[in-house]
Amino acid sequence: MNIVLHTKKSQVAEDFRLIVDEKLTSMNRFSVVIERVDVEVVHEANPRQGKKSHRITLTSKGAGPLLRAEAAAFNDLAAFDEAIKNFELQIRKIHERSKDVSKDSVRKPAI
Repeated sequence: MNIVLHTKKSQVAEDFRLIVDEKLTSMNRFSVVIERVDVEVVHEANPRQGKKSHRITLTSKGAGPLLRAEAAAFNDLAAFDEAIKNFELQIRKIHERSKDVSKDSVRKPAI
């Protein structure tokens, strides 16, 4: 999985990059093919947006499914945690649908 980090109107700490990389690579456990994930970090300078001043958008691109999650919070890490929860739920749904589940009954009817 290729992870691309975009920032607008802000700087991102190096430890934030490591956390993003770690959490997004852990999504490989669902065996859903995702070629690329774009992580967009936007900081709103308006002081009235205090509690929602940092916005994170996760978008998957490539041959796999199109997934998009967005969240806003008071800092980058809190917004990323909310966005990754939504992203993980979408991946989990796709993974559950792809499972081959037998509809046969456990007990066979008596003949």
